[in-house]
Amino acid sequence: MVYGDLQFVDLIIFAGVAAFLIYRLRNVLGKRTGFQKKNLIKDSDVISEVEVNQKTPTPHLKEDELKFAIAYENLPNFDHKNFIEGAKFAFESIVNAFNSGDKKTLRTLLTKSVLNSFEKAIDESKNNPNFQFYSLVVEGVEEVVVSKRTIHITLKITSEQFKDNDESSIIKKQDTWTFQKEIDSRSPIWLLSST
Repeated sequence: MVYGDLQFVDLIIFAGVAAFLIYRLRNVLGKRTGFQKKNLIKDSDVISEVEVNQKTPTPHLKEDELKFAIAYENLPNFDHKNFIEGAKFAFESIVNAFNSGDKKTLRTLLTKSVLNSFEKAIDESKNNPNFQFYSLVVEGVEEVVVSKRTIHITLKITSEQFKDNDESSIIKKQDTWTFQKEIDSRSPIWLLSST
């Protein structure tokens, strides 16, 4: 009987503590009423990074990267390391698409004039699907030019490729490729405009 009385007392104490905590939380957090003022944000209040046109400060550049300073002055959020990695990926994608005759992929990565020359070479069977990449290095930036509202970045690229899965057939090639982008474009894609 005494033991049962203690359980009943414990329940009353716990219920009292719970009621006190609910009361305190309600005072601290408040309660929701039928009318809540909505936080309205107008479209004119939202400003994208492109519209702000914040220029990224030019970081310390190596001697063979100094010309990237022009890109930093003209493009918001430019990062030369990301650009180089993107150029390497684009180079490999373009060469692989060319070798395999994949015109659909080439259309998304090339300007019209370069696309025409690549398609012509594919039509004349000047591509070879048996070539594979072995290595790829961007040697440096050759030139950065702003023409009207378009920026052109020219890179010197050295690649090694081999044929028919035979690494003894490695061929080393040096290319100079120019990528372009409209300065006001929101797209992250650079197009190959010259080889």
